[in-house]
Amino acid sequence: MIRIAVNGVAGQMGQVVRRHADDRDDVGVVLGISSGATAAVDVPVVPSGGRAAALESHAVDAVVDFSTHEALTALADDCAEAGVALVTGTTGLGADEQDTLDRASESVPVLHAPNFSRGIHALLGALTAALETLPGYDVEVLETHHNRKQDAPSGTAGRILETIAEVREFETVAGREGIQPREADEVGMLVRRAGDVRGEHEVLLADNAEVLTLTHRAEDRAVFAAGALDAAAWLVDREPGRYAFAELFEDG
Repeated sequence: MIRIAVNGVAGQMGQVVRRHADDRDDVGVVLGISSGATAAVDVPVVPSGGRAAALESHAVDAVVDFSTHEALTALADDCAEAGVALVTGTTGLGADEQDTLDRASESVPVLHAPNFSRGIHALLGALTAALETLPGYDVEVLETHHNRKQDAPSGTAGRILETIAEVREFETVAGREGIQPREADEVGMLVRRAGDVRGEHEVLLADNAEVLTLTHRAEDRAVFAAGALDAAAWLVDREPGRYAFAELFEDG
């Protein structure tokens, strides 16, 4: 069994990861890391200040992280020090955080993904095919998340824009206001925040005669927990380096 530590175990996604691991035979959560209340957590919990030592003393194989980008630098350093693989779904990363992950990946395997959904992976593949088949079509992206999400647009929307950029050149337009006719070389990026929406992403491609939409909707956060645990199970035997969620599917 692969021994997992959950960073941010008391958070919403951390709790889902812990519960989902209980239903699996290949992974098990042996340690939680949290700076908040942990009364409902049924595994040993340490604060971030004691994380590196705890990762070693609990013989952790991989850390699964859904926390904040501000906390990621210290986490990556601790994983590198303890020799523990890191899987993180934390979004809103800037250049500094990406550099931190690069440094950690010199010592341990690191996998960062803005979305651990298999459906999103399929959507990105379908989007590439659609863009190649429909080169002159207008493209718009719409994403919707719960009203507590801090970063906008979402990390997944950013990955969708990266996929579009692999096929065509464009200028991103964040919403529209006033007199702003659409230019041929732009992609609109629209964001909504409401209620408890887990995550919805839609890509619209249109010309004057037809419309194609590619849509993914997450009905439960367990989708992301399952993907992150799949990634952890896949990652632990890898050499140090940066890895992508898509590589799991390339291995079959």
